[in-house]
Amino acid sequence: MKTKPTLDDCVYLCLSDGRWWTFWDIQGKIKMMEDRFFGEPSISAAIRNLRKYHCRKKYGLPMSGEVIEKRRRPVGSGYEYKLIGEKNG
Repeated sequence: MKTKPTLDDCVYLCLSDGRWWTFWDIQGKIKMMEDRFFGEPSISAAIRNLRKYHCRKKYGLPMSGEVIEKRRRPVGSGYEYKLIGEKNG
């Protein structure tokens, strides 16, 4: 039996494509791919988790420095996020 990916897994998979993502983009992608819904606070927490040691280790992210870039959306309110930094081999 295949286990469902965690919210951290889903957010990592979205952000790892190098594009900018809003909370709403991430919500929609998870809903489409996994038929699961997570609110903005949960997605925000998962983005913060990617900065923590256990996620850096699990996903092969750099152990120091910033791994998430955040910018204000050019139109409308809110922010966009993307994964930065090179993966460890």
